Amino acid sequence: MKKKLVLIGGGHAHMVALANLQDVIAKGHDVTVIGPSDHHYYSGMGPGMLSGTYRPEEIRFATRHVVEKSGAAFIRDKATGIDPEKKFVLLERGEPVSYDVLSCNAGSHVPRPDIEGDPADIYTVKPIERLMEAKARLVDHFGRHTANVVIVGGGPSAAEVSGNVWQLAAATGGQMPRITVCAGSAFMGRFPPSVRNRIVKVLDSRGIVIRENVYVKSVAGEKLTLDSGENLPADFIFLALGVKPSSIFADSGIATGPDGGMLVNRFLQSTQYPDIFGGGDCIHFQDHPLDKVGVYAVRENPLLFHNMVAQMEGGELMPFDPGGDYLLIFNLGGGVGVLKKRWLEFGGRPAFLIKDYIDRKFMRKFQAIE
Repeated sequence: MKKKLVLIGGGHAHMVALANLQDVIAKGHDVTVIGPSDHHYYSGMGPGMLSGTYRPEEIRFATRHVVEKSGAAFIRDKATGIDPEKKFVLLERGEPVSYDVLSCNAGSHVPRPDIEGDPADIYTVKPIERLMEAKARLVDHFGRHTANVVIVGGGPSAAEVSGNVWQLAAATGGQMPRITVCAGSAFMGRFPPSVRNRIVKVLDSRGIVIRENVYVKSVAGEKLTLDSGENLPADFIFLALGVKPSSIFADSGIATGPDGGMLVNRFLQSTQYPDIFGGGDCIHFQDHPLDKVGVYAVRENPLLFHNMVAQMEGGELMPFDPGGDYLLIFNLGGGVGVLKKRWLEFGGRPAFLIKDYIDRKFMRKFQAIE
């Protein structure tokens, strides 16, 4: 029986589905993919694009092209809500889209504090495509003056962005900026001290200042006000305050976990609505919370595709096994990184080269279907 499959988002968790759309359509089903952009950018290579290590076309996947080439429909729009009773996806500009089975890879966003004045030089680290614009703005600053660049946040994104801003400045030949990381309670606090110390050593050697136990109270014009009352000059600001799942589920009355992600069972299926599935940053895995890292979206890929098709055709669903420990590699710019996997840990050029190889291989695999 012909069914309507709708996918929200073309991110990591939907890559296998996108690669196999022709097979779904060949079975007589209709498929629609909804996305805010014609391309999907790989977040793991975003800091490298900021520094110039990668060109934009090297880190993106041509979602619209692949969808339409397969015979499916692509709608460039933002999904703003889901009516799970009537089985409609609500769009920002277009008409609602009906579905029989829905799969969500709606991603996450970086929260923004209240900003006074002109936000022209204030950027969140997501969406990744905006880093292209940020790069151009930074290069302009480096050519004119010694800029104050402030990164707000103390996690991996703050570490990688600060190091890659340094690389960009060094490569332009302009004036080296003053780079400051306002890390909140602790910089890289949820990682082992050995990893943190390796990263701090690299950033410190470049003159990057890491400030702990400071919180940003407000952002206005060309300054940040800290909770202590201190004003910190800032010509350019990156907000790297962690990520929050899309609010589409909470706004639609669909059960969510404590982080706001759609609550899913071991089949990556909404605990409330069995015809809705999800993967990546936008879900909260009921069995135990998963870190917001791309490795889980990649691991969810084949199972999520299997289950959405099985749900349409009355097949047996497969449970998701998150797997064990995963490889951590941080790109700190300048061709160096820090790697950790269980007992193995090292830094420098070899760590970056391993990350570069893995990332390029991942992109080649899925860009091949374009």
